This record gives sequence, structure tokens and C-alpha cells, in this order.
Amino acid sequence: MTYSQLIKLATWASVVVALSLIVIKTWAWDETQSVSLLASLIDSIMDSAAALINFFAVRYAMAPADKEHRFGHGKAEALAGLAQALLILGSIGLLLSQTLGRLWDPVVIENTPFGIIVMAASMGLTGALVLLQRQVVKQTKSTAIEADSLHYTSDLLMNLGVIIALVLATYGHYGADPYLALSIGAYVIYSAWGIAKTAFDLLLDHELSDEQRQHITQMAITHPLVMGMHDLRTRQSGHMQFIQLHLELQDRMLLIQAHDVADEIELRILQLFPYADVIIHLDPVSIADKEVHAKTERFTTLSQ
Repeated sequence: MTYSQLIKLATWASVVVALSLIVIKTWAWDETQSVSLLASLIDSIMDSAAALINFFAVRYAMAPADKEHRFGHGKAEALAGLAQALLILGSIGLLLSQTLGRLWDPVVIENTPFGIIVMAASMGLTGALVLLQRQVVKQTKSTAIEADSLHYTSDLLMNLGVIIALVLATYGHYGADPYLALSIGAYVIYSAWGIAKTAFDLLLDHELSDEQRQHITQMAITHPLVMGMHDLRTRQSGHMQFIQLHLELQDRMLLIQAHDVADEIELRILQLFPYADVIIHLDPVSIADKEVHAKTERFTTLSQ
């Protein structure tokens, strides 16, 4: 399947699963009155909103570059991730309003076997979706799908917590329900922070990881005709990486030969980052040190 087909499949699956979970969890909440199950229901409602945001955002992000967006539309994925985090945090207020009162006045949970069956079915649906999403992320490196997958992975733990609360309620331990609901809420906040941080990094053009930058450096400096490399700059935008670097070559190398060297290194980088946009600047080695020194002085002056 192509990149766009994989992304569309993952977003469709996320929407269908999220809506299905809302229906069955609403039914289970009405039957049991468990606040830990309510916490899971609220999270599924947020999942549905996030899935719809992703559904439209990733399609916009896949649009090719145009004259007004020369670097493409990839940051739409980061905006979608940020919107997900805000939605998740907004759901916590509703959860707290339903939970705090039950810490002092526990409510009898009813029809717990039905609730357990529903949550087990939810785990099955969610697990299948996570497996699909991980395969898509592995092949596409999509930030929005990865954020969605991380959140659904946390849902598996949440659902397990709800099952534990329902099992305890079966044996008359109703007081555990609100505490597990609060624990789920804390984990949701933690998940939201991780998604928001990733989104901010993308929007603020954070560098690729040190490991990825080291791979790029090794691909460049291990070429037999390359004398050195400097000014490596990287950033992520949606599924694309933007990579810029300066190669240091022999002073008297023919331009056509220098161009071939740059092409060979670009192909090496594209093997690791198939969706990357790579720009390579060629420098004579005799002036490379002077250029680096001048840039360092300018940076120091601006920082003061």
C-alpha cells in the first residue's frame, strides 16, 4: 500500500473504533454507574474528537507543497497533536466533578459482569487498532498516527484498571472505584503532556534526535572524497524531515565531481529517511574553517 493509503486506513480505523467504544461504554456506564468506567468513556469521547481531527489534519498534511507553502503542509499533524492534548486535558474537569464526591460517599456499582464483558471487548478493539497503527507508523513515520497510537496504548491500561475496579466491586469493595478513576485521570494527563511536547517540538522546528543526527554525520564523513562536514541542521514536519549540511571537499575538485559526491551522500541519507528533503552546500576545505569560525562569532555576538 502507498503512504497515503496507509495513512487513510489508519485514520478511518481510528474513527470507527472510537465511535464504537463510545456506544458500548455509554451502555456499560448506564448499566453499572462506575466512575472508573465513566473515566474510560470520557477518554473515548476525547479519542473520537481527536480521531476526527487526525482524519482531516493528515489529509491536509499530505497535500503537496504549493507556492504559498513551499515546505509542504506537514505541520498540520503537529497542530492536530496539540489539539488532541488540549481535548484530553479538558476532559479531566468532567471526570473530577463525577469522582471527588464518591471518595466520601461511594455508590453501589450494579451489573458488574456486564461491565467487565464490555471492557474486555473494548480492550480487544483497542488492541487491534494499536497493532494496525504501529505498522502504519513503522512504514510512514506519521507524527499524528504515532500520537494517536500512544494514546490508545494508554487506553489498554485504563481499560484494565476499569476491569479491576469492577471485579473489586463484585466483592463489595466499591471504594476502590473512584481511586482507580483518579489514577486513570492522572495517566491521561501524563499522556497529554507527552503528546503536547511532541507537537511543540515539531512546531518549533526541534532538531532530530542525537542518534539520527549521528547517522547523518556518519553517512557524510565516511565518503572517501569528503574531507569534513559542518552546519548540520535538521527538523521534522509531518512525515518529512528537512536536512541541511555543508560538505568540505578538496579545493581543486571539479564541480561535476563535487556534484556527484553530493548526490551520492543524498542517496545515502534518503535510504534512512525516504521522505526527507536534503540540501547540501559544498565548501572548499581551505575556507571551511574560516567559514565556521565566522559563523560562530556572529552567533556569539547575537547571543550577547
